[in-house]
Amino acid sequence: MSKINSFPPQMSTIQPTAQQEEPLDLIRYQLDEAVLVKLRGAREMKGKLQGYDSHCNLVLSEAEEYIYGEAAEDVVVKKSEMVFVRGDSVILISPVE
Repeated sequence: MSKINSFPPQMSTIQPTAQQEEPLDLIRYQLDEAVLVKLRGAREMKGKLQGYDSHCNLVLSEAEEYIYGEAAEDVVVKKSEMVFVRGDSVILISPVE
């Protein structure tokens, strides 16, 4: 029986350890790395992950927020030195390629 690898290529090299007990523990590997955060309300953020908690609250440095309008060309970009992202608005966290 072959093993199916469902993780993206950058995630497939992460080996489970005794300390890795919950899905949020995967975020720990992205600390001080660039991440893409998809948010509710047609928004995305890119930045360097400085911290997180069990509620998925995030602190990003060198952050860029992308707010998408109804038309494809309607994109507003906001830049911040440091930003707090409330966890209940987070849909997805991914490494930036």
